[in-house]
Amino acid sequence: MSDNTKVFGMSAEAGRWLYVVLGIVVNFCLGAVYAYSVFKKPLEEMFKVSATQGGLPYMIFLAMFALFTFVAGKFIDKVGPRKVMMVGGALVGIGWMLTYFAGNIGFWWVIAAYGVIGGAGVGIVYGGPVSVATRWFPDKKGLAVGLSLAGFGGSAMATAPIASALINKVGPLGTFGIMGIAFFFITIILALPMKFPPAGYKPAGWNPPAAAPGVVGTANYTASGMLKTGSFYGLWICYILGATAGLMAIGISAAVGREVIGLDKATAATLVMVFAIFNGIGRPIFGALTDKITPRWAAVLSFILIFVASAMMLAAGEGSIGLYAVSFCIFWLCLGGWLAIGPASTASFFGLEGYAQKYGVVFSAYGLGAIIGGIISGSAKDAFGSYTIAFYPTAGMAILGCIVALILVRAPKK
Repeated sequence: MSDNTKVFGMSAEAGRWLYVVLGIVVNFCLGAVYAYSVFKKPLEEMFKVSATQGGLPYMIFLAMFALFTFVAGKFIDKVGPRKVMMVGGALVGIGWMLTYFAGNIGFWWVIAAYGVIGGAGVGIVYGGPVSVATRWFPDKKGLAVGLSLAGFGGSAMATAPIASALINKVGPLGTFGIMGIAFFFITIILALPMKFPPAGYKPAGWNPPAAAPGVVGTANYTASGMLKTGSFYGLWICYILGATAGLMAIGISAAVGREVIGLDKATAATLVMVFAIFNGIGRPIFGALTDKITPRWAAVLSFILIFVASAMMLAAGEGSIGLYAVSFCIFWLCLGGWLAIGPASTASFFGLEGYAQKYGVVFSAYGLGAIIGGIISGSAKDAFGSYTIAFYPTAGMAILGCIVALILVRAPKK
């Protein structure tokens, strides 16, 4: 089914791109979590907590994000993306808004409201644009998913300076409240047009490629069947390693700039904007690479870059602005890359039927990466007095990732 399908009053091949645009804007709201490094230091100073404790809201947010992406996956497949995204969008806004009251309650309320409620809301919404993109673009899964998610990665480009300016005027808690109101309305309104294509839809003139002998990457696995393949574990382990390095770097970007490199607060916040650009473009770049050079080699390339960035940060010190800027651009780029490699590989290896649930399982790697990365960076700072030590583990994980990708990241075999 393709020739008679209309999308927003246009032919499906033209109108389907508007779903990508909607996904970009929705993900722009969700991706404000990547501006957390701007909040981290002010929250630590306000509540008198350690670096590890200051990272807890971010870690919990991302863990809940991953958990509820899996939970929501079941409902997206059953009731469609619109209703699920509206519920999740409401929770995103409410979580941010409730954080405003932490001043009268305590730091644990930041973890509960922002981390648990806000993170759960993002997880519920997140699978919607991804599932819509993969179903409307079976011919360009990597590119469509990458573009749709570019808003998530690029969000901090705008939300970091906005948050920084608001923090200077109304404090971190007031900033959570103001941004929460905006996210509440934007995500709910933009969820309204989201829907899947009709059953049997395929783009005009496109036919699914034939699988290589012995390979069933285009078959539809169930979630339980997927878990029986080595391909899943290879992809999942690599996703954990890539997410750990990227999320750790994102969570401490501004703090490293100020405490290790010696930047002032405004310059550190400005560089976070630059990093966010790379996170945003990492999704379409690695999405397209996943389509062109296969998930395996896209993964290997990302780990080579992570190793280079880690080595650069180990050589950096006070005043090393160039090393810091280039290495963190790479870290943010590669995290964006994994948020395209992961979903595109899941669709290619295990099929589109029940996709949201299957990618929810794969995406648990992201939550684990958030927790591991937060522990590594917080422990490095609290135990050794510097975040620099944290880049030894990321270098080692990059080497391990290359090995696992070369051995296991491939389409399942019969």
